[in-house]
Amino acid sequence: MTRPYPDPFMTPDPQAAAASRIVDFARRSARHRGVGADSDHTDYAALHRWSVADLEGFWGAVWEYFDIDADRPYERVLAEETMPGAHWFPGATLNYTQHALRGLSPDRPAIIAMDETGSARPVGAGQLRAEVASVAATLRDLGVGLGDRVVGYLPNTPHAIVAFLAAASLGAVWSVCGQDYAPKAAADRFAQLEPTVLIAADGYLFNGTAHDRREAALELARALPTLKATLLVDHVGLPRLSRNHPSLAVPWEDAATRAEQLTCTPVPFDHPLWVVFSSGTTGLPKGIVHGHGGVLLEHLKTLGLHSDLGPGDRLLWYTTTHWMMWNLVASTLLTGATTCTYDGSPAPLARPDILWELAARHRVTVFGTSPQYLLGMAKFGIDPSVHDLSSVRVVGCTGSALPASAYPWVRDHVGDRVLLASISGGTDIVSGFAGSAPTTPVRAGELSAPHLGVALAAYDAEGHPVVDQVGELVVTRPMPSMPLYFWNDPDGTRFHDAYFSTYPGVWRHGDWITFTSHGSVIVHGRSDSTLNRNGVRLGSADIHDVVERLPEVTEALVIGAEEPDGGYWMPLFVVPAAGAVLDDALRDRIHEAIRSGVSPRHVPDEILEVPAVPHTRTGKKLEVPVKRLLQGAPAEQVVNPATVDAPELIDYYARLGAERRARTGTEPARS
Repeated sequence: MTRPYPDPFMTPDPQAAAASRIVDFARRSARHRGVGADSDHTDYAALHRWSVADLEGFWGAVWEYFDIDADRPYERVLAEETMPGAHWFPGATLNYTQHALRGLSPDRPAIIAMDETGSARPVGAGQLRAEVASVAATLRDLGVGLGDRVVGYLPNTPHAIVAFLAAASLGAVWSVCGQDYAPKAAADRFAQLEPTVLIAADGYLFNGTAHDRREAALELARALPTLKATLLVDHVGLPRLSRNHPSLAVPWEDAATRAEQLTCTPVPFDHPLWVVFSSGTTGLPKGIVHGHGGVLLEHLKTLGLHSDLGPGDRLLWYTTTHWMMWNLVASTLLTGATTCTYDGSPAPLARPDILWELAARHRVTVFGTSPQYLLGMAKFGIDPSVHDLSSVRVVGCTGSALPASAYPWVRDHVGDRVLLASISGGTDIVSGFAGSAPTTPVRAGELSAPHLGVALAAYDAEGHPVVDQVGELVVTRPMPSMPLYFWNDPDGTRFHDAYFSTYPGVWRHGDWITFTSHGSVIVHGRSDSTLNRNGVRLGSADIHDVVERLPEVTEALVIGAEEPDGGYWMPLFVVPAAGAVLDDALRDRIHEAIRSGVSPRHVPDEILEVPAVPHTRTGKKLEVPVKRLLQGAPAEQVVNPATVDAPELIDYYARLGAERRARTGTEPARS
């Protein structure tokens, strides 16, 4: 695919690179371990090669560099390398919360609580520590102890971070989801955990409205019979509902204002820290369990080395609490940097550029978002450069592949010295597989390199690594933040089948990527939604990229459906922009954009107008469910409506499929 952009699109500023933490880490590793990088310590490729060739040396160096404060030392770094089942840092005991609070400066806010009105409230390090200690004591009095579960039904506010840190300090297990989830969808997750305490807010802000979630919280509490108590957070100022509450109702202000000393319980390195849930597009969402030590090391590496965060920095990353990026928002505290929470729409109608305004006003250094946000800013003519964004040195972007067309927009409207870090990872590892670093060049439409410690490769169908051609994203050696296990999967069958059934002993993530000869990574989309026309595999993201650049198109979705007669139908669904009409002229423009921007074989069989494209609640297009609906699979076997941002679209696409089958005389696909 021809890309009309410079190659590389940008190169790191030598002075900034030399002053980065990743170079300091490389320098120390070379000095103390005799490994790592060239003479100026900015050779990322050399550092990465060492990080995956010598896992024990690398992760031991991360432990030392970030001065992990273990109650008991580890016996060795990696006692067993098998996947699944790698055994990291046996013997060590520590606590995540202790590390999150230890490096915060009394002179800087630990958290800045922001919302879509432009309001911003600082939470100092002392206040944060006092609230964590108080809530931890309250949880302890309510019977929460080692291994018990505490769950949150909360927006992205400091309450969620305080509650998480309090639970973790006790060795309890945390899980959270946003309040835009219906009570049943939240219960589908939390009921699996049999939680002891629920922490729920009265509501959240979105697009100028305070959404009342008091009755929803009550309904959720009733669906969790193991609850001993519910902590009620007054966030949007609605009168408290305690009537008919199925458990003891404790006001947050009582739970968080006790005078207590914080004591963190040391736990083994692989003691469960939190449970994050898969999207759950079919059946119950899978509970993915991560440990204290694995998250601690992985997030220090990702945030401290790749994002170059440290004391004096500020991170603002738009997320909801049920997206894995919230976990990294909380983990920003590990680096000594200030983290920003944000409650509201990323682009409210009244102030669509509010995130940029807040970033400028509060001197944010790392600004994080999604491809859809950046593309929307460009499409609707919003110019962040009207604000003073001189403090922003990194724009992070994840959730899906960032199209090459977004790179010039960020350069022109945010800053030509800003590192645009496109990242690909997953809830599964609650981190990234590939992205950027202060020492890596940036190429438009590509991820600069695999992350340190990630033995990334692209495999063909026979399990051979390939370069400069599309293959399955695999990881060939373990990472400390790979899941400990799935919740309620006692023999590990679901866990094994999810990642290790295709290539035994090798993690298969389910994405198509190209590992390029110059070391970058191109993400083509989910491998289970890959287009396969006449034996040629095509990436849906490549088509979405060029089509969504057109000003007449708001969003696009392409699928490839195998038909019972052996045929193959590849439609492109298009949501026209306001005022645009999907007529023959626009269809011709779309065809030409795909033909010239991707290839002739990517041109769809037909282009159809639709009112919207369905997504998971974390923003991923529902490519596989739409494909199966069009093929005639029953909706209840395809997708859980509670996990879809617009559930009414399920029936819409099911009807589309039924109408086409009636028109063509084809039978529904066998499920």
